[in-house]
This record gives sequence, structure tokens and C-alpha cells, in this order.
Amino acid sequence: MKRTLSILVSSALLPVAFLGADEMSDVPYHGDGHLMLNDCCLEWGDIGSMAAPAQMAVIEGDLSTEAPFTFRLKLPDDYEIRPHIHPAFERVTVLSGTLHFAHGEEFDRDDTMALRTGGVAIMPPGAPMYGYTEGEVIIQIHGTGPWGIEYLDPADDPRN
Repeated sequence: MKRTLSILVSSALLPVAFLGADEMSDVPYHGDGHLMLNDCCLEWGDIGSMAAPAQMAVIEGDLSTEAPFTFRLKLPDDYEIRPHIHPAFERVTVLSGTLHFAHGEEFDRDDTMALRTGGVAIMPPGAPMYGYTEGEVIIQIHGTGPWGIEYLDPADDPRN
């Protein structure tokens, strides 16, 4: 009889344990070098080097130092990414939407490749690139800093 009672008590507490786990999933985990979080924990903000309403959420790292980084960009429909270069390898994964992307110095919509959800692009340092979005697009970029962007045409740089 004691055994039946303990099974009933354990079964009754099981939903409470799951409820607690679900609530905890909205709190980032930092421990022993690990980081785990859900997208609801990301803090989106404006980007000085990209025209509004583009937004950025840094997941890890300091982009100004020689260290690994990961960040996400949220770009609205029909957003143009003007021709530019980066000082380090750029590794892009499309998380949602379609990013039309190309290698080159001149913006040409007809010369882009459609990267859909799950699509990947990897570009070496100093390689010129450009693109535009179809629908709202969220991409994740990771690499090793220091990171930066230099527009081929200074007039395209919102910092100017």
C-alpha cells in the first residue's frame, strides 16, 4: 500500500515539475562555460552600421575583440544590404524568410541567390557582398572578431 501511495504522489507532482521546467526555459542558462537560451530571451536593438529598421541581438561575444561572436539580424521585407566588406570571415545562417545574397561590388537584384530558411553563406575577409530580403528575415552570423562593416560606397553607410 505504501508503494501505491508513493506512485500516486509522484504522479501528482509530475505536471508541477514540467510546469516549472517550461517556465525556466524563458531564463537563459549560464554555467560552466555553457550558454543556453530561447529566442524570447534575445534583446533586440538598433544597429549604427545599418539603416533602420534593421535590428540586432548579440548572443555571445564582444565584436570589437579577437574572440568568437554570434549575433542575429532582423531585417524587414525588401530591405537592401548595400555592397560592403567585412574584416573577418562571415558565416550566415538564414533562420527565417528569404535572403537574396550575392558576391560582388555592384548591387544587382537579378544576380542574387535566394537563401531560404536553413540556407548558409560563408564569405572570406574582404570579399564584397550585397543582398536584399523577401519577407521579414532573421539571420544568424557567427565568426571571430574583431568585426566590422565597410560599405564600398560611403554614401550607403548610415554612420556618415
